[in-house]
Amino acid sequence: MPKTFPQLISDSYQRRLEGFQAAHSDPDWLAKRLAEFPNYPLFAEHLKLLWGTSDFVGEQSETYPEMFQQLVDSGDLQRSYSREDFQQAISQRLLHLKDAVNEDQLARALRQFRRREQLRIIWRDFSRQASMPETTRELTWMAEAAITASLDRLYPITCEELGTPFNGSDQGALGQKMLVLAMGKMGAEELNLSSDIDLIFAYPEKGETRRSATSPRGKTVSHQEFFTRLGQKLIAALDRQTADGFVFRVDMRLRPYGQSGALVMSFDALEEYYLTQGREWERFAMVKARAVAGESRDIQQLDEILRPFVYRKYLDFGAIDALRDLKRSINRELKRKGMQTDIKLGPGGIREIEFITQAFQLVRGGRNSALQIPSLYQALQQLGADQIIDSSDRDSLWNAYSFLRNTEHALQGIADKQTQQLPEDELSQQRVALIVGCDSWADFQQQLQGHRDYVMSVFGDMFADPDTQADDKDADGKDLDYESFWRQTPELAELLEHLLAAGYGEPQAVAEQLYGIYQSKAVLGLDLEPRSRLDKLMPNIVTACAVVDNNSLTLSRVVGLIQAVLRRSAYLVLLAENPTALQQLVLLCQSSSWIAEQLTAYPALLDELLDSESLFTAQSKDLLQDQLRQQMLRVADDDLEQQMDVIRYFVRSNSLRVAACEITEVIPLMQVSDFLTWIAEVVVEHSMTIAWQQLSQQYGQPSGSSFQTPGFIVLGYGKLGGIELGYKSDLDLVFLHRGTAGQTVGGPRSIDSSTFYARLGQRIIHILSTVTPSGAAYEIDMRLRPSGNSGMLVSSLTAFEKYQRESAWTWEQQALVRARVVAGEKALADDFNRLRRAVLMQPRDKEVLRAEVEQMREKMRKHLGRPSKEGKYSLKQGAGGIVDIEFMVQFAVLAWSHNHPEISRWSDSIRILESLAQSGLISEQQSSLLIDAYKRYRSAGHRLQLQNQLAEVSSSELLQCRELVETQWKQLFKK
Repeated sequence: MPKTFPQLISDSYQRRLEGFQAAHSDPDWLAKRLAEFPNYPLFAEHLKLLWGTSDFVGEQSETYPEMFQQLVDSGDLQRSYSREDFQQAISQRLLHLKDAVNEDQLARALRQFRRREQLRIIWRDFSRQASMPETTRELTWMAEAAITASLDRLYPITCEELGTPFNGSDQGALGQKMLVLAMGKMGAEELNLSSDIDLIFAYPEKGETRRSATSPRGKTVSHQEFFTRLGQKLIAALDRQTADGFVFRVDMRLRPYGQSGALVMSFDALEEYYLTQGREWERFAMVKARAVAGESRDIQQLDEILRPFVYRKYLDFGAIDALRDLKRSINRELKRKGMQTDIKLGPGGIREIEFITQAFQLVRGGRNSALQIPSLYQALQQLGADQIIDSSDRDSLWNAYSFLRNTEHALQGIADKQTQQLPEDELSQQRVALIVGCDSWADFQQQLQGHRDYVMSVFGDMFADPDTQADDKDADGKDLDYESFWRQTPELAELLEHLLAAGYGEPQAVAEQLYGIYQSKAVLGLDLEPRSRLDKLMPNIVTACAVVDNNSLTLSRVVGLIQAVLRRSAYLVLLAENPTALQQLVLLCQSSSWIAEQLTAYPALLDELLDSESLFTAQSKDLLQDQLRQQMLRVADDDLEQQMDVIRYFVRSNSLRVAACEITEVIPLMQVSDFLTWIAEVVVEHSMTIAWQQLSQQYGQPSGSSFQTPGFIVLGYGKLGGIELGYKSDLDLVFLHRGTAGQTVGGPRSIDSSTFYARLGQRIIHILSTVTPSGAAYEIDMRLRPSGNSGMLVSSLTAFEKYQRESAWTWEQQALVRARVVAGEKALADDFNRLRRAVLMQPRDKEVLRAEVEQMREKMRKHLGRPSKEGKYSLKQGAGGIVDIEFMVQFAVLAWSHNHPEISRWSDSIRILESLAQSGLISEQQSSLLIDAYKRYRSAGHRLQLQNQLAEVSSSELLQCRELVETQWKQLFKK
C-alpha cells in the first residue's frame, strides 16, 4: 500500500473525514483513534484508503457513525467470520426485537445486518486483510444467514396463515420445509460485492396443508400455494427496497420455465421438467447448484434427481458445442450493448474462465465424481491433480480469475453498485488501480490485458470451431462439399463416386456399408442434433482415412465404430471436436482389428485418444497401482458395481495403451507381456482388497489376521505366472490361505475361517469375471487348483503341500514351475515360494519323468491341437512350437533342480533357459537359440492377436526356428 495517495483520493478522504466528525456525537473519538490505536496499528492508513476509494463505506460511516464506531472498537474489521459467526450475528439482531417478529421487523433487521457486514467485508477486501476467496465466501455466508434466518421466522407465520404442509409419510411431528437451491456464484460460494442471488425453490411432496396445535384454526391450501406464499415472503424480505435499503437482489429466472414458470415446484415436477425439457444452459447452471436451506434428507433426494441431468455417465463432449453456442449469444448481446470491455462477460473475462472449467466438469464429471463440485477454485485444483490440464495452465487461469475478481470487487465496492464495466473518469480509475494494487491506471490496464489475452487464448483453443473442410479437395483440386453431401442422405452410386474421388482403392464394400447405415432405422430415426453431429463428422472421417494404407479397410473399421455409437452422439462430438483424437482412431483402426473391436465394444475408451502422450505411454506397475487407487477414491466403499466398472475400464484403457505402444514399436515384445501382466496383477491385488474389506464388514476377520496380514495369497499360473500375458489371455488362479482354525472375530456375524476364505475366493472371482454392461475384466480359470474342478476352491497351504507331495500328477508339477504369488500376504507368499521350490527340487527318476512329460505332450497335441488349415502352422501346438519349448523347460526344472536349486527360482521360460545355461546344463548357444525362437513365436502371436487372427502362420514361415526346437526336443526325449 503506498505511503502517499493520489490527490483526488486524498481529497475524497478529507471530505469524508470532515463529514463524519460533523455527524458523530463524539467528534474526539476518531481523532483519538487516528492518533493512537495499539489494537489496530494500520487503522489510519486503512481508513484513508477506504474513505478515499469507497463512497459506500464513507457514506455508511457518516450516516451511521455509531455503527462504524462499534465496528472499529469491536475488532471485527480485523478478523474473518465463519459461517456460524454470520448466523449468530443475525440471530442476536433478531433477539433484540420484542415479542413475535413480524415481516416488517424482519426486513429492517436484515437490512441493518447487511449494512454493517457489507461495510466490514469491503473494508477487509480493499485493505487486503482478506483474500479474494475469503471475501467471496463471507459474502455467500452472509446471504445464507439471511435466507435461513428469514425462513425460520417466515415459516411459522405462513403456517399460522395457511396451515402446515406435511409429507404423506409423516405422522404430524414435523412439517415439510422448503428447499432453497442457490445457483451461480452463491452456489459456488463465490458471491461478489454486488451479486444478485440466483435461487430455485422446491418442496418434497404435493398435498394439502393441515391444521396443527400451533395453528388450530383457519383455512388450508395446497402445498403448492403454501410454498409459493412462503417463497414470495422470502423474496420480499431480501429483495424489497425500503428506507433501510435491500439485503440481496433475488433472481428467480433460473427456475424451470423461467419467469413464466411457477415460483416453486415439487420434486416430482422438477424431475419431470429436467427429464423431458431441461436445456443445455440449465445443465451449466446446475454445475454450481447447492442447497442452502432445507432438511438434509430432502437435499439428498433432490441431489439424486438433479445429478444425472447435470453429469452424464459418458464423456459428454456435446457440452463444449453447447457452451460455444451460449458464448456466441453472450458476445452478440455484448456487441449490441457496446459492452465489450465488461470484465465479466467480455473477451478474456470471468465468464470465459468459468466456461473453460465448466466444460471440463461437464465433459468428464459423469465419469469423475471428484469434478462434481460447484467451486471454481476446487474444480481447477482437481483438474490439475487429475492431469486433465497442466499445472501451469491451472495456476495461470486461477491468477487471471483472481485478478479479474479483485477488479470486479473494486468496481462494485466503490459505490455498492452492480457493475463490471471499467470506468472512464480519472478518480474511479485511480481508485481501481489503488485497490487492485497497481502503481497506476496504465499499469493496471497492462496487467489486465495480459490476463485477458491469456484467457482468450485458452478459451479460443478450447472452443474454436474445428476445421472440417480444410483439405476436402479431389485429385483435380475441386472442392468436395462433404458435409452438405451427407446431409442429403446420398445414394449408393453417389457414395461410390465420392470414395473414388477421395482416393479409396477398394470403395465398393465401404460404399455399401455406408449406404446401409444411412438407410438404416438407426440413422433415419435420429433427432436433429445427433444427425447434425453425424453429418458433421462423416467428412472428417472420410478425409482422415483416405490418406492411410489400406484406406478402405480402415474406413470400414472406423465406420463400424460410428455405427455402434449413433445413439450416444457425445462420442461423435468427441471426434468432431478433437482432430487429434480422430487421427489416433484412424491410426489404431488401420493397425489393428482387435483395437477397432475394443473401441467399438467399449466406446468410453475413446477418451484415451485425447492425450497422445498418455496413449503411447505404457505405465510401470507402481504407476498403475497409483492410478487405480486414485480412480477408486472417487467410488463409495460399498458401491461394488461402480468399483467393478472402474476395474474394467482400467484394464481396457491400459491394455489399449500397451497395444498402441506395440503397433508403433514404442516397446518390444518382452515388455508388452510385462505391461499386460502388471495390469492383471494390479487388478487382482485390488480385487482382493475390495473383497476382503466387504467380507470383513460382514463377518469380521479370521483370528490372527488383518488387512495387512490376511493370511491369504493368490497364485498366478500359466501365462500370468510366466509373465507372458497376451491381449486375450485368461487368468489361471489358485487361492491359498494359512489354515487358521476357529471363527472370524470383530464383525456383526461370525463364520468359520475356512468358510470366510472360500467366500473371499468366490468374491474375487465375481469381481474379476462377472459380465456387467462393461463386460468382464478377465475370464478366470481355476482348474489348476488341487484336484481341479472337483477340489476345494480355496486350500490351506498345508493341504496344498500334502497334495503336491502325495497326489499331484506330473503335469500338475509342470504347471507349478510357472506358478508365482501375484497378490496377498508377503509372509505367506514367502512360505509358498519355499514350498514350491522344495516340491520342484524333489529327486525324480529322469526316465520315468521323461516318459510322462512326453506322454502328456502327445495327449495335449491330440486333444488341444486343432488341425491347422492346409499350408498353416500352429505357433502354439505345432511340432517345434511354443508348447514344446515350455515342456522342455518344465522337464529341465523337474529333472535337474534337485542338484541345481538355482534353476527352480524363476517362473518364466526365458529366465529359466538363461539359468540352465548359467548352470552348465545346456550350452549358451542352445539357450540363446531357444530364447530367440520363443520370442519370435510370441511376437508373431501378438501380431496375430492384434488382428483377431488365430495363432497360425504360413507353413513356410519360421522353418529354422521349428527345426531347431524339434532337434532340441529329440535330443532331450529320445536319448
